[in-house]
Amino acid sequence: MVDSYDDSLDTGEKSKSQVKRELHALVDLGERLTTLKPDLLAKLPLTDAMRRALADAPKHTANIARKRHLMFIGKLMRDQDTAAILTLLDQLDASTRQYNERFHGLERWRDRLIAGDDAVLEKFVLDYPEADRQQLRSLIRQAQHELATNKPPASSRKIFKYIRELDETQRGLR
Repeated sequence: MVDSYDDSLDTGEKSKSQVKRELHALVDLGERLTTLKPDLLAKLPLTDAMRRALADAPKHTANIARKRHLMFIGKLMRDQDTAAILTLLDQLDASTRQYNERFHGLERWRDRLIAGDDAVLEKFVLDYPEADRQQLRSLIRQAQHELATNKPPASSRKIFKYIRELDETQRGLR
């Protein structure tokens, strides 16, 4: 007797485990969409039903209700263009990373100016030629005094705000 059962996986069908993984990925993507602000959601190619479901998500605060609603969003995600959504989310993540890196760079400038000497100030003025050296020196002195007397860092915040404004002006954002 010949057994005609072929155990190859070349049939092109997905395994049950693969289908579950894909559905969980859609639910996770839907959950990520619930954390986005409305102006960012408006940029995504979503159906009206999906937009309504995402708008309703914050209303579901009980654990089981939230889980049930996320499963519903996951079901709606099957009808969405997930590739376009993922592309836009990746771009958003990249721009957020760039913003954070620039922000941390400005914080490092502030800290180096407060802790540093005239050489650091000269380097800063070379990088930002429109900087008002006198105003910056005054703010640095005030910040150093606040640091020495354990006062709140108001001048440090002013320095950061000034540096951020200079950076935005230089990059053409102002």
